[in-house]
Amino acid sequence: MPVLKRIGIVSAAKITAVIGIVIGLIMGIIFALISTLFGSMSDIIGPGMLGGAGFGALGLLAIVILPIVYGIGGFIYGAVVAVIYNIIARIIGGIILEFEG
Repeated sequence: MPVLKRIGIVSAAKITAVIGIVIGLIMGIIFALISTLFGSMSDIIGPGMLGGAGFGALGLLAIVILPIVYGIGGFIYGAVVAVIYNIIARIIGGIILEFEG
């Protein structure tokens, strides 16, 4: 059976960075929708109560900022996990992979 002995550090970091970007984009969109809702509610509750247009602008900014932050965090996380895996795999062995076919 094949054994995964080593993970490419940059390769793993790139994959987790892209996953982070996608998750950050999803979270940014959710944050933007919630911020827009609260911005709209401020017109109903009263001016200045919830920040009005500031909430909507913050939500739109989240669509840009969160993917960047999650992407950078994902890259660092992937690199650290790959380094740790490589060290542990050298000591106790790698993950056994079983393929069909």
